[in-house]
Amino acid sequence: MLAPNTFDSEANNALSQKKLSDNPSYFINRELSWIRFNKRVLEEAQDLWHPLLERVKFIAICGSNLDEFFMTRIPRLMKKIKAGSDEKSIDGMTAIEQIEATRKEIIPLIEKHAACWRNELLSALAKEKIFIWKFNQLGVKDKENLRDFFKQSILPFVKTHKEGLDGAAIENLHVTLYVSGFAKQDYYCLVDVPTEEFGRLIRIPKSVYSQEIEYNFVFVEDLMVNNLDLIFPNEKNLTAYQFRLTRNGEIDILMDESADFLNSVKKSLSTRKAGFPSRLEFERKVPAVIKEGIAVALGLPDYLIYEFDGPLGFVDLWQMIKINRPDLKDKIFLPCISPLLTTEKNMFATIDKQDFVLYHPYDGFEVIIDLLREAAMDSNVLEICITMYRMDHNSPVVGALIEAAEKGKKVTAIVELKAKFDEENNILLVSKLRQGGINTIYNFPNFKVHAKLCLIVKKEKDKIIRYSHIGSGNYNAVTAKIYGDIGYLTANPEVGAELEDLFNIIINGLQEKEFKHLLVAPKTLKSEILGRIDREISFHRKTGKGYLAFKLNNLEETEVIQALYRASMAGIKIDLNVRGLCCLKPGIKGISENISVISIVGRFLEHARIYYFHDDAEEEVLIGSSDMMFRNLNERVEVLLSVPDPCLRHAILEYMLKIHLNDNVKARRLLPDGTYERVTRKEGKEVINSQAWLIQNRGIWNARSN
Repeated sequence: MLAPNTFDSEANNALSQKKLSDNPSYFINRELSWIRFNKRVLEEAQDLWHPLLERVKFIAICGSNLDEFFMTRIPRLMKKIKAGSDEKSIDGMTAIEQIEATRKEIIPLIEKHAACWRNELLSALAKEKIFIWKFNQLGVKDKENLRDFFKQSILPFVKTHKEGLDGAAIENLHVTLYVSGFAKQDYYCLVDVPTEEFGRLIRIPKSVYSQEIEYNFVFVEDLMVNNLDLIFPNEKNLTAYQFRLTRNGEIDILMDESADFLNSVKKSLSTRKAGFPSRLEFERKVPAVIKEGIAVALGLPDYLIYEFDGPLGFVDLWQMIKINRPDLKDKIFLPCISPLLTTEKNMFATIDKQDFVLYHPYDGFEVIIDLLREAAMDSNVLEICITMYRMDHNSPVVGALIEAAEKGKKVTAIVELKAKFDEENNILLVSKLRQGGINTIYNFPNFKVHAKLCLIVKKEKDKIIRYSHIGSGNYNAVTAKIYGDIGYLTANPEVGAELEDLFNIIINGLQEKEFKHLLVAPKTLKSEILGRIDREISFHRKTGKGYLAFKLNNLEETEVIQALYRASMAGIKIDLNVRGLCCLKPGIKGISENISVISIVGRFLEHARIYYFHDDAEEEVLIGSSDMMFRNLNERVEVLLSVPDPCLRHAILEYMLKIHLNDNVKARRLLPDGTYERVTRKEGKEVINSQAWLIQNRGIWNARSN
């Protein structure tokens, strides 16, 4: 690849940077952009193109995303308010202004959320003989059966709290019942709705009233509200109201110099359960006096209180995906596995001859599992190194690594203990890996290892061969079926040597180093990206042929956005496919008129990162783990690979990146005001649903003409 270079003098570059950074109107607020992403997720729940239970899934995803927003982003803003910070966002808003602005967009979003469930999905489910009943709609026999089930199975798990609204007893993201009407005046009780054991939806046992209908459900809290006498047998005339509390989910890892980092993480996790309140949700019928009392007791202001006209906690509807109705789910397809990479072949010999690019879920993740299993069995394999961020339970990857260790290979796993909301899973993973004889590295308090890397070192006669896998996705066999992730397999000796050096750097502590094929954060990745953008500007000024195209999850890093603005101002056409939040504002006259931004939300979570730089004959494609966010470029170990094989560079561009950029079915285009509109297909243009196209043409990227 050509080395990056800059064309501007330092003075002109600094002047340009100042002009672009001084105007908040050039940027979209990060928090608002994230809320608008969830609006696009909700639109998928309303899209009749999806099978019915997949639409329910999108309702649950939207609910889950909003929960995480109030567990992570809102608490950060609350802390700034409490500290009296006057720090402003990239678009010039204070913390309180951002909370107020997000509230204005969240209220209509949750109203649409509830309306979609109430007016669209419930009736559609009923037509398919899947019923969500209210308890008072049921016949006598069904009520008796449910009451008996509640008494025998659920009641033992019900927790009541009579000590008052101090907040400590209220579970995060659980529906809680506020029960009043006790004989003792002005007395109330809180009842936690248990969901871990039975889920939110209780399936009604078959009876004479419903034996022809297989799927009848009631919400567990509805069942509890209508059987309060079983919880409080000595009381009459009780009334229950529902609310749901969200707590801060950010944890501050409390380091003790004498303590192991793993134990420090364990201790710090206990603070999450007692995180300060960050949102209160009420069912709409709750009297104002009760809402006010709960809010005051928990110390929450009005702008963090939301009313909901529907079931609280839509995330729990994930349970419905387990319903055995294949006709109401996406059609299953067999991922492609190249005939050159099957277990009947010697996979190492195959990779010796050519590189491969894998695009999951269109390509089978079994290739990676089989490669590791072959490595475990191969007596010539000396060593395996791998990074682990979010792993599946009973992981076949972990199984293959343990097998390799048992057979005498040196196996090293770098585990990220701070993977948000997966900390407990990864603590257990460390224990399992250690028991399996694997050298486990996890002591990284100051940064996250987010890179997705695997290196297999093999000795053939007197020669050392290094097999590298670099990608965007976790080594997770479950998410590999639902996330769109790209990975690269190569025996390129230069890439292998660089990856081995990088593993040594990570294990022994970060130090400055530049590579030819690898771009590594936090040391060099940002400067390398900025340098390549400037290189493209220089090339365009000479030839008029500059072009940039990026596919990524999120775009927020100020300097990268400013560099893209400079490229647009120089006349370069820029196509961006940003799935989630995007702080770049396209269509600003004289600034970003040459930039187009689309977002694709579909059957699979778009998770691949691809960066394309035209730059004449030396076209460059980067793939890997890093988005263009401050945290990725400054606070994490991230890796992008400059794809060495020109055939695969072309294949990634033509059969992956361009297909997504030309999507005219699921794509939404970002407008200058920060909102999105559906891309409309131009007359005569081919219909392209990028994910459907990739399913139909899976594997085409590894088909070579030679």
